[in-house]
Amino acid sequence: MNRIDDLERRALNAAPRPPADPAETPHPAKPLRDARVDVLRGLALLTIFVDHIPRNAPALFTVHNFGFSDAAEIFVLLAGYSSMIAYGGLFRRAGTRTALARIARRCLRIYLFQAGLLLATLIIVRIWMDLTGLVPRFGVAPLIQMGLVPGLLRGLALNALPNYLDILPLYILLLAVFPLVHFGMRRGVWGVLALSGTLWLAANVDHQLNLPNAAAVDDGWYFNPFAWQFLFVIGAALALAVRAGDGLLPWRNWAAAAAGAYLGFALLQGGSWTAWGLPDLRPLAIDAPDKSHVGPLRLLDILALIYLLLSVPVIARLSRWRRLRLVDACGRHSLEVFAAGCLAALIGRILYRTFDATWPLQVAVNVGGIAVMLGLAHLLDARARHRQTQDRPNAGPVQG
Repeated sequence: MNRIDDLERRALNAAPRPPADPAETPHPAKPLRDARVDVLRGLALLTIFVDHIPRNAPALFTVHNFGFSDAAEIFVLLAGYSSMIAYGGLFRRAGTRTALARIARRCLRIYLFQAGLLLATLIIVRIWMDLTGLVPRFGVAPLIQMGLVPGLLRGLALNALPNYLDILPLYILLLAVFPLVHFGMRRGVWGVLALSGTLWLAANVDHQLNLPNAAAVDDGWYFNPFAWQFLFVIGAALALAVRAGDGLLPWRNWAAAAAGAYLGFALLQGGSWTAWGLPDLRPLAIDAPDKSHVGPLRLLDILALIYLLLSVPVIARLSRWRRLRLVDACGRHSLEVFAAGCLAALIGRILYRTFDATWPLQVAVNVGGIAVMLGLAHLLDARARHRQTQDRPNAGPVQG
C-alpha cells in the first residue's frame, strides 16, 4: 500500500466508531467543524453580497480585484470540503441509506430556498416596475419577458436561471452527485480527481458541454456544472488530506513559494488598476480568464490561495478569534445568510437604479445589508445553542 492510499484510509477512518450498543448513541455523532471553513465561507458570503450590486464602491476592494478568482470559487470549493466533512463519515457511521436520505433532504432544502428566492425576486421586481415604470436590464429580466407565471415555472424547473440566482442550482447538483464522489474516493482519490479534471478540461475545450438555460444569451448555465464540479471535487479531496494531516495541509517550502509567486503574478495581471486610478501594471496583454468555465488561470489562483490558507497554523488560530464569531456564524448558517444577502443585494440594485448610487445611499445599502446578514447569523446561532442546551441530558453538578 503506498503513502497516498494510507493517508486516504487514515482520513476515512478518522471518525470514531459507534459503541456496540446502539442505544448508547441514538443519533450519529456530528464531526467537529473546521473553523477556517466557516470563517472563509462567511467572508465569501459577505463578499458575494457586495459584488452582486453593480456600481457598488466597496466591490472595488473585494477579492476578485486582487487576482483571477473571486468569492464564488471559494464558496464552491469549500462546499466540497464541508460535504466530505459532514457526509463522508456519516456513510460509515450511520449507513448508506441514512446518509443518502440526509443528502436528499439537504438538496430539497436548498431547492426550496432557491424557489423562495426566485418567487420573492420576481414579486419585488414586478412591484418596483409598476411603481417606477423602470424595467430591469438583466437579472430576472428574461424571466419577466417570458411572462411572470411562465418565467416562474421555467425558473422552478431550473431551465431558466437568472443572474444572481444561479449558484444554488449548481450547489444542488454538486451535492446530489457527492455520494458518487465519496464512494469513488474510497477506492482512489487520484482516480476521482483525474476523472473530474478531465471533465473540467472537456468543458473548457467545448463550451457546448453545458446544461440549457433559457435566461442566458449563450443558452447555458453561467456556472457550467461540468467545469465547476472540479472545484467541488478538489474541496472534497482536500478535506481528506487535511484530516489525515492532523488539521493542516502538508507544508512544503517549494509549494508555498510557488503559490506565493503565482498569487503575486495574479495580483499584477488581475488587479483592478484602472478602476483604482493607478497605472496599469499588467505584464501580459491577455484577456481575463473565463469564470463560467473556471479557466486555468482562475483554477490555479484559487488553488494557490487555498493551499496557503489551509497549510499555515496561524490561519487556524485566527479563525477562532472572538472578533470573527459573527463571520463564523455566517459560514455555519450559510444557506439562510446567502438568501438574506441575495434579497439585500436585490434591494440595493433597485435603490441604485431608482435613485442613483450616491455615497450616502451606498453607505446605507452596504452597512444595512451586512448588518442584516450578521444579525440573522447571530439569531440563528443563538437558537442553535439554545436547542443544544435543551437537548443535552440533565446532569447533576460535578462534585469536587
